Amino acid sequence: MSALLWALIALPLTVGALLTAAGRYADRAAPAVAVACATATLGLAVAAALRHPTAEAPLLEHLPVRLAVDGLSGLTAVTVAAITAAVLLFSAGDIGPGESRARFFGLMLLFSGSMLTTVTAASLPVLLMAWEVMGATSWALIGFWWRDPARGRAANTAFLTTRAADLGLYLAAGAALAGGQANTLALDGLSRTAEPWLSAVTAGVIVAALGKSAQLPFSFWLSHAMRGPSPVSALLHSATMVVAGAYLLLRLEPLLSASGWGGPAVAWTGAATAVLLGLVAVAQTDLKQLLAASSCAQIGFMVMAAGTGSVTGGTVQLMAHAAAKSLAFLVAGAWLTALGVRTLPALRGSARRHRTAGLSFTVSALTLAGIPPLSLWAAKDLLLAGALAESAWLYAVGLAAGVISAVYAVKALWFVWRPAPVPGSGVPSVTPVSGTGLPRRESSASATHLPDTAPAPGSGRPGRPTVSGSGPPGEPPAPGTQLPRMPSAPGSRPPGEPSASGTRLPRVEAPPFVLLAVACVGLTALAVPPARDAVARVLGGATQPVPVAWEFALSGGLALLASAIVWTWGAPALGAPWTDWLRLEAAARLLLVRPTIRVAHALAVFDDRLLDRAVDGVARGVLALARWTDRRVETGVDRAVEGVASAARALGRWARGPQSGQLHQYLAQTVAAFTVLAIALVLVR
Repeated sequence: MSALLWALIALPLTVGALLTAAGRYADRAAPAVAVACATATLGLAVAAALRHPTAEAPLLEHLPVRLAVDGLSGLTAVTVAAITAAVLLFSAGDIGPGESRARFFGLMLLFSGSMLTTVTAASLPVLLMAWEVMGATSWALIGFWWRDPARGRAANTAFLTTRAADLGLYLAAGAALAGGQANTLALDGLSRTAEPWLSAVTAGVIVAALGKSAQLPFSFWLSHAMRGPSPVSALLHSATMVVAGAYLLLRLEPLLSASGWGGPAVAWTGAATAVLLGLVAVAQTDLKQLLAASSCAQIGFMVMAAGTGSVTGGTVQLMAHAAAKSLAFLVAGAWLTALGVRTLPALRGSARRHRTAGLSFTVSALTLAGIPPLSLWAAKDLLLAGALAESAWLYAVGLAAGVISAVYAVKALWFVWRPAPVPGSGVPSVTPVSGTGLPRRESSASATHLPDTAPAPGSGRPGRPTVSGSGPPGEPPAPGTQLPRMPSAPGSRPPGEPSASGTRLPRVEAPPFVLLAVACVGLTALAVPPARDAVARVLGGATQPVPVAWEFALSGGLALLASAIVWTWGAPALGAPWTDWLRLEAAARLLLVRPTIRVAHALAVFDDRLLDRAVDGVARGVLALARWTDRRVETGVDRAVEGVASAARALGRWARGPQSGQLHQYLAQTVAAFTVLAIALVLVR
């Protein structure tokens, strides 16, 4: 049984490491190898979820490597492996032959393997190691196109933000050791830590989880993560790093309950994130930024479920969101590659142009909106039932967040299904700007486009040119950005750019779209009887609240009403601070980064002007003492040594005198010696 679990994590990690190390030599074979590896990993994950294996290996004294699969980790492992297989199959067509394919697919497998290790970790040391590898590979994937400095800066921001929050896990480990868990540091034993260490463990876990899952106040890093390739965004948001924090909170729900304060704090943080980042998503005009903000909001529901003890609802939400969000990002990436644009006004008509992608995106968006009978509708009600049991106010906030989900999801749908402008109609069309110098058309992160002048939901200022994919708010355009320009004459286009009618999507991208769309519909069964009861039995734990008919009807009715209003009259126009992600990054720089840099400068001045001078003064004093010692002390020592040497030489000469080599002299010396000895004996007596 343990061999199955070792194979589950070793297969993607080993193949990923080999592909990354092979480099460009393995570019041709990398897609096929990676897809085959992901498919085999999915089979291993299903087998592990059914058999619940455990594994253990020595690491440190009393701290072994412990892995285990139970109900929660089994369902999550299957979700991670399935989404990875779908994303890598899509990437085989999206990441072209000119890219570093081996490095890309290798890093993606390492990323997935580290998440599988995180999911199956049964002790804090293993969790910490997997947590660190996941963060490092996310940095490499976000900055995959490292020649663009803007992408490198974005990767650094994402890595440093999550890295700062990750310190909470080290705090938790230290507090657990101090609190009597030194023998194992097992995750299921953290809730038995004695106070005050229990509160320290809880605080550390919460900070690390909120940072990894981009919850308030750490949400801004996810905006920068959109600089990575679209398949990276699809995997990052749906089934790996961004949901790792929510998974950890669901896993450690007994710890939150034991602390007394951890559950409510987590629940209200998740609810606040679901509402506020939902409004941030409503304010976005860049499709990937909208989806990124919606990830924070949707994961907020999972965090709220962990805080209220609704582990079943949070798990179903995690699985349903993984299918919907990965599908949305894959379709967005397909459009970005085919059309060279990513702003919502520039994507008008894209769903009509590519029907398979358009229908798939519709299923994904309606799932995110919570429209019945799609999976997130039922999943949200399942976790909101737990919120209602805790507090009516918490339930109301969660319900409001569900309505906001419908607003931003239907806003995106409105744009992609709206007919594209007709050439010669007087409405400008959108022509991608070439010459960015970046590796592919996903480089529209630094290109600009002129949207049409027709009003649009949530645009607020119809007709105003919008920078397409200009990246996170407040960042200057990346090198190579050109100003908006009017389109070329009908029938002409810049060399190397797609035509006005778009390009055909690669055939390999269609199967992931269809499979994920089916999952968005099929996973609804997990939130209603009898499958819901089966999931609850698999997860174990205490009996959890379940929604009644009026709760399903209320949430579904509100989602339908909000969707109809947005489709008819448009989404509300929100400006700053919503468009700037609540200015969270500016606040972090003001409250943390700048003070830290100032303290560092002050310490540097202290080091240069005080410590360095003190060290230099001590060094000068030592040299002066050495010179004085050389002049005064060394001279006397030298004379004493020379006197001892002279006396030794004289004694040596005197001692050599009796050594003549003549026997009669030796006899005389002996007689004299005995005579002296005899006299001494007589005198002594």
